[in-house]
Amino acid sequence: MDWDRLRIFHAVADAGSLTHAGEVLNLSQSAVSRQIRALEEALNTPLFHRHARGLILTEPGELLFDASKAMAKRLDAATARIRDSEEEVLGELRVTTTMAFGTIWLAPRLPRLFAKYPDLKVELMLDERVMDLPMREADVAIRMKEPSQADLVRRRLMSVQIRLFATDEYLAQNAPLTQLEDLAKHRLICQNAASPQVSAGAELVKQLLTYNPRSLLTVNNYFGVLQSALNNLGIGVLPDYVTEYFPSLERVLPEIESSVVPVYLAYPEELRQSKRVSAFRDFIQEEIIAQRKQLKDLAKT
Repeated sequence: MDWDRLRIFHAVADAGSLTHAGEVLNLSQSAVSRQIRALEEALNTPLFHRHARGLILTEPGELLFDASKAMAKRLDAATARIRDSEEEVLGELRVTTTMAFGTIWLAPRLPRLFAKYPDLKVELMLDERVMDLPMREADVAIRMKEPSQADLVRRRLMSVQIRLFATDEYLAQNAPLTQLEDLAKHRLICQNAASPQVSAGAELVKQLLTYNPRSLLTVNNYFGVLQSALNNLGIGVLPDYVTEYFPSLERVLPEIESSVVPVYLAYPEELRQSKRVSAFRDFIQEEIIAQRKQLKDLAKT
């Protein structure tokens, strides 16, 4: 297969337009069109349905695009490894983690990462879905369980527990809350037990719901739960790391908490020597050490 034509096909499929692909490739629309037609003739099959609004891949086109995307990821990985032979920490780093951990814990710390490595380009992908690191859907993952995929370097970072929090204002305006049975006089704010989340959190929610809260607000991510609790709507079921950033939240029913949730950092074995990955890994570990010290100091005051 002609590699140059495959490169042009990939650009067209990605852009959905001959014109836009030509702009990316710095080629005229007619030149791009000729290469696509030549590739279709060589394969003896149409790769695109042509419409007034643009191009749509045919079934064979989808197959070829999937293959070209996999090849592009491998080439990106090879390029990154070559660049990592340099002294500087630079280039792109794709990090995946959950919506809650990414928005509440990781994102506020990124200014310190960029201050240290200003030439680094981070793509933060927040998704409850576990991305395929060996297939290079991401470079680094921070997940709330030990990765099961093979050929990964993994390191346990810390532990998290899901607990109950509310603002002082909410607690002052509502009935006392000293035991689980008191939830019958309160509004509970939590993730739907069926929504994607760590199993420990789902189990805790199921337990709490057996006490028939007076009112219930369910949200499909912890960030929504957090914002609702901060706005005095009720008792939020949240990861314990939120207390670092939101001192207005007070822990309630301190004896109630989920089982321990391990937090792991993982990356493909082929990126073991990557300076970008090593820099990010070391940064995260430094932040966790600093967080532990801060929490210990707060406990003394």
